[in-house]
Amino acid sequence: MHRVIISGIGAEIPEPVITNEELVESFNRWVDTENARRAVTGETPLQKSDSDFIVHASGVQTRHVIEREGILDPTRMAPRIPARPDDALSLQAEFGIASARKAIAHAGVAPSDIDLVICSASHHQRPYPAIAIEMQEALGTKGAGFDMGLGCSSAAAALHIAVNLVRAGAHKRILVSTPEIITGHLNFRDRQTHFIFGDASVAMVVEGLNQGEKRPGRFEVLDTRTWTQLSNNIRTNLGYHTRTAQDDPYMIKLEGNLIKQVGNKVFKEVTVAGHKFIVEFLAEHGLTPHGIRRFWLHQANARMNAMILKLAFGHDVDHDRAPMVLERLGNTAGAGAIVALSENHADMKAGDFGLLCAFGAGYSIGGALLRML
Repeated sequence: MHRVIISGIGAEIPEPVITNEELVESFNRWVDTENARRAVTGETPLQKSDSDFIVHASGVQTRHVIEREGILDPTRMAPRIPARPDDALSLQAEFGIASARKAIAHAGVAPSDIDLVICSASHHQRPYPAIAIEMQEALGTKGAGFDMGLGCSSAAAALHIAVNLVRAGAHKRILVSTPEIITGHLNFRDRQTHFIFGDASVAMVVEGLNQGEKRPGRFEVLDTRTWTQLSNNIRTNLGYHTRTAQDDPYMIKLEGNLIKQVGNKVFKEVTVAGHKFIVEFLAEHGLTPHGIRRFWLHQANARMNAMILKLAFGHDVDHDRAPMVLERLGNTAGAGAIVALSENHADMKAGDFGLLCAFGAGYSIGGALLRML
């Protein structure tokens, strides 16, 4: 059994930014138009949104997106992403490659040194050919590639698989890619979810550590863990069979099939499950939360993370112990915890423990216990 390290980490954040105020202004303009229609039909009017509600509900102030103008157009309220020909690089592969190149450079290896690509994200641009295979071709990596997903736990779940494949000797060096273009799947006309998500792409290089090899500044992966429990409180029904339920299967209706969640239930149930997962996972290694130098948690909700950590520590925990990137990036699904890791690890000392932990739809939780070399 091989010792395993994360030798490279990369993050790519798109430049366009949308503030809460901009998002609310667009949403409320649409609500005015929609409520005028509902007044005629007798339907219940919709409630407007406001920035204070968004900050209280999530902690998000701004979010970075692949394309902003279409999202802010109240007659469209979705990014405008032109279709590309089949022989052109897809947008998700392009986004994944941007962070992958950074991770590969950080690892100090060549693409040809990679023998497996795993593209694991909460949403994929298409079912096949796999985005990972497209990335493999464009990057020039060897071996194989496959796609997978586990909601917002996607990166942690892929890390779990990659670490164990390397530990078992099945692969030498694996690229884990999580390109999250969530705005393409988000219903910007849903007051409960329109403000939550942003786009980001992250990547990690996972490889074995040779006997006597020194890799200072890199993380050894001591253990990984996954946990799932069925819940429909975070759900999307958009899939292969969506059209078969329509009267006209060639005119797909998206209403009710895009991302939806029961926010209050998610908050309560995931807070309890996340705390239990963290405490029990650490206890298996003779550790308590107090022995962990840094926590990189899923960047979904500031209050949820604060509550999970307060339950674990018995007191509030500051940004140094558990850094947040949510305020400026929004919830970037599987990418969020890895962005937090990428931006907040250089000050750690040899021997320091860190815990990467993500939780999301499923319900699903993924964790990795790390130690700085």
